[in-house]
Amino acid sequence: MADDKRKMNGWLALSPLVVFLLTYLVTSLVCGDFYKVPVASAFLLASIYAVLITPGKISERINTFSSGAGNKNVLLMIWIFILAGAFASVAKAIGSVEATVNLTLTILPEKFILAGLFLAACFISMAIGTSVGTIVALAPIASGIASQAEISLPMIIALIVGGAFFGDNLSFISDTTIAATTTQGCSMSDKFKANIWIAGPAAIIVTAIYIAIGMNLNAVPEIGSIDIVKLIPYLSVIILAICGINVLVVLAIGLVLCAVIGFTDGLTWTDFLASVGEGVAGMGDLIIVTMLSGGMLEIISRNGGIDFIIKGLTKSIKGKRGAEFSIAGLVGLSNFCTANNTISILSTGHIAKDITARYGLDPRKTASILDTFSCVVQGLIPYGVQLLMASGFTGIPATEIIPFLFYPLVLLMVACFSITFRLQKRYS
Repeated sequence: MADDKRKMNGWLALSPLVVFLLTYLVTSLVCGDFYKVPVASAFLLASIYAVLITPGKISERINTFSSGAGNKNVLLMIWIFILAGAFASVAKAIGSVEATVNLTLTILPEKFILAGLFLAACFISMAIGTSVGTIVALAPIASGIASQAEISLPMIIALIVGGAFFGDNLSFISDTTIAATTTQGCSMSDKFKANIWIAGPAAIIVTAIYIAIGMNLNAVPEIGSIDIVKLIPYLSVIILAICGINVLVVLAIGLVLCAVIGFTDGLTWTDFLASVGEGVAGMGDLIIVTMLSGGMLEIISRNGGIDFIIKGLTKSIKGKRGAEFSIAGLVGLSNFCTANNTISILSTGHIAKDITARYGLDPRKTASILDTFSCVVQGLIPYGVQLLMASGFTGIPATEIIPFLFYPLVLLMVACFSITFRLQKRYS
């Protein structure tokens, strides 16, 4: 296989990625809907093409693809996706989302309702690990507040979307965090410590902006009752993950706590199993895409495509600063094409890892860059699922929400500042 690899042209080795992008991007543009074309379908066609163009016996080509799809890091990611899906679904079923929303809104004064909603979105997305789930939980409340207080609806929805990406970027159970840390070989707690120096200042700046805007508002939202017990699963997941406990153990403990709390509050055994099944099934597409992308990237790597792309990216790089910006640009471009931040990290993670090794970068900083810049792009493209969902809840076009998306823009500026001035030093 080594001889075959040397003979294959670099552009031909990379052509499966081109097939994937053309299949997904062009078809989506023709349809006018980036979620009408399943990402798994595009990856499947590209994977078949990758196997067909690879030199050697068909059995060897299939074995190469299978070794990539069954890589231990890919499988670890899949186990985490399964447990994360089950935990999130059961937590929602027992009412933990509503309890978290009500508590966050209760502890903040009326004058700070905009900042409060933003912080609520930050905390909830951090707890549940999904920007989509956060938008589902808070968008209806935000719409009601906008109507009562005569606040701009696009602005209040934009702050929910922005806060949702805070947790998507940082949460220990976010699929982007899982993808970034597993591809770079660092722990979630270490990635969090590096990432918080980028996401934290951005959130503080945006909170200050919303405080200034909201000082003249008199919004009084309708807040439901708070069941403190139902906050335990989310708080436990955050605390245990920060302590550095294995994420699989953390999610398993969270799932058990959800079950215990649910059973004492009327949740039946069949309801519990149904919620677990629903959560696991919801991760099905992501699991399939993870395996297909792993297999396809293994084929590309064996054919010399990874070395070719790294050589092209790094030939003009001068120092670590340039290497980090090249990783940021790579994952950002991939996210722009796929409209999926997790897939963009999975697609570029192995390339980023090689650049990290060649230029002596800190894997924790690389994982942070991958997650941050993918979330920035995902938060600003009108065809991303988050903005499409927010638009669907409110009936306003995604293009009207984008001008008020302060958090992704501030996050972009802080991230670029961090790379340019080599901050934090311990990770640079």
